[in-house]
Amino acid sequence: MNIISLVVWTLEKNCFTVYTALIVCFVGFTIFHKNKLEAHYRSAEKKEKLARTAAVRKERDFRDDSDEDPELLVPAIPEDTPHIVYQPPRRTDDEVLRRSREYYELMAQRRTVRTFSAEPIPQDVLDNLIKTAGTSPSGAHTEPWTFVVVQDPKTKEAIRNIVEEEEELNYSKRMSRQWVTDLKPFSTKPVKPYLTDAPALVLVFRQAYSWRPDGKKRMHYYSEISTAIAAGFLLAAIQVR
Repeated sequence: MNIISLVVWTLEKNCFTVYTALIVCFVGFTIFHKNKLEAHYRSAEKKEKLARTAAVRKERDFRDDSDEDPELLVPAIPEDTPHIVYQPPRRTDDEVLRRSREYYELMAQRRTVRTFSAEPIPQDVLDNLIKTAGTSPSGAHTEPWTFVVVQDPKTKEAIRNIVEEEEELNYSKRMSRQWVTDLKPFSTKPVKPYLTDAPALVLVFRQAYSWRPDGKKRMHYYSEISTAIAAGFLLAAIQVR
């Protein structure tokens, strides 16, 4: 009897056992893959739930102590604050064109310079520059900025020392070689003598939050963007002199 005949004879004599074994294997295979699929779906559902939770948390980036108790929610600006109706001036097309061209030509003269006159700046001028920067828009009108005018020589010297120390690290370690290379045409260096030469420095600080009269934290929204826009207003005001 050859091997094939032996196999056929064995299957014929033990067909019940063979079929039973096949059924058991099929059932086991089905259960195994069923569990694998359920585990896959559970994992996918968990990831989707985490993604939804992260999205909700992202929407609540500006969470503060008042979120848990609605009674503590107080607007940054009192609800009874009177609104001033905006009434833009009416101008002819020719006048609008002329004004826009003049302003462009004025701003196109702006330069980023590192040499300044030591001639004193009238205090009223400095005040007006800061007030102009303060007219900048901000998230929920929270005005998340602080402008500090420094004129004291010792304070300017201390600021220069701090800036030069940080700039030395920037040029030697933090900035990429390409960045440093791109700055070569401008002849910039870590040394910043203009910080003590200039008659006044305006330091711009961003406020991530402030404090309400009741001692609770008042959140500031889009504080980085708002402060950057205010700094732009300041630069434009300085150019319009």
